[in-house]
Amino acid sequence: MKSNGLSPTRWARLIPIVFITYSLAYLDRANYSFGAASGMAADLKITAAVSSLLGALFFLGYFFFQVPSASYAEKRSAKKLVFWSLIVWGILASLIGVVTNIYMLLVIRFLLGIVEAAVMPAMLVFLSHWFTGEERSRANTFLILGNPITVLWMSVVSGYLLSSFGWRWMFIIEGLPSILWAFIWWKLVDDKPSEAKWLKDHEKQALNQALADEQKKLKSVPNYREAFKQKSVIFLCLQYFFWSIGVYGFVMWLPSIIKSAPNISIVETGWLSSAPYLLAAVLMVVASFFSDRLQMRKRFVWPFLLVGGLAFYASYLIGSSNFWLSFTLMVIAGGAMYAPYGPFFAIVPELLPRNVAGGAMALINSMGALGSFVGAYFVGFLNGVTGGFSASYIFMSISLGLAVIFTIIVKAARGHSADDGPIRPDDAALRKNKH
Repeated sequence: MKSNGLSPTRWARLIPIVFITYSLAYLDRANYSFGAASGMAADLKITAAVSSLLGALFFLGYFFFQVPSASYAEKRSAKKLVFWSLIVWGILASLIGVVTNIYMLLVIRFLLGIVEAAVMPAMLVFLSHWFTGEERSRANTFLILGNPITVLWMSVVSGYLLSSFGWRWMFIIEGLPSILWAFIWWKLVDDKPSEAKWLKDHEKQALNQALADEQKKLKSVPNYREAFKQKSVIFLCLQYFFWSIGVYGFVMWLPSIIKSAPNISIVETGWLSSAPYLLAAVLMVVASFFSDRLQMRKRFVWPFLLVGGLAFYASYLIGSSNFWLSFTLMVIAGGAMYAPYGPFFAIVPELLPRNVAGGAMALINSMGALGSFVGAYFVGFLNGVTGGFSASYIFMSISLGLAVIFTIIVKAARGHSADDGPIRPDDAALRKNKH
């Protein structure tokens, strides 16, 4: 959907940059699963329980620093925050390749979570300064596409790097691009339209006016405390917690699940692991396009999560009797879980004004990080205790079912469903008169 007077140059200029930035963040987060599935555990004498903790520890650091990061990005500079985060997380990611014991690895994983905590809230705040509500689902989707697309190519590249050089060089090589990209990011982006030399004055004015008009339609919320108390925010926190259990239980353990099949090499594991993310990329674009076109959010979130939950449950019923059918269901589950990210993160800026929207998105994302910790750790725990993957399938299925319920009951702060689309001032007056 095009907005009159708004520069289309923003898409070509900014979207590739935010996509690559988040891709690099996700690369240094997700490649641990491949290191763990190859020789890393044997070299460092990591047990199954410790491997689960290492895989999940990242999310604890990520959990605690979400809201402070969003506050800094909104009040000061998302550009500066992301610049320094790129450099530090690239160094930390490469250092994983030189660790000699578990304790060093524990510290690095936790610090990596702290540094990368800045990325998601800062980028969501950044996009909210550049794209209107009619564009936001698609803008968010192109940001978060860095997640499945990265795992798509990372699964293949990491497989070859592990096969050719081993797990240590895989981490070192894949950590370096973030450091180099930091300087490209600094050169190419501006925090706000008013700072952009590549926009014409009338384009800046049109965009600033459109964003200002959106803010006028929202009820004033004085501070984070009041925003965090709203039922819609609480329900979205719970929804994202349970959704993330499914997503990161899946992401962290998919290579190990595939590797457990007979006669599957690490390179083949990489290729097979990429399949769900290819489907995810397609579904994310489709869902965000129609969400923006129809100005509906929830209806492009919960049905996908329901499909993901049912696919996990079907995998549980099949068990280990048919690997390829179970794998097909895992591909469907992975694609469906990723599809709703764009519409989901477009909900909050339509409920809350700018001064608190970034903090609310960060709080929701931090609950997602906590769910990711539970998913990554508890799925690994169940796999270790039961000696198979069936119990973890049912656990992820139940979690997605709860996420569906919390999505459905979310109501907008303005007294309408998040699927009703934005309310214009005259619409609000008409509704009030009816009652």
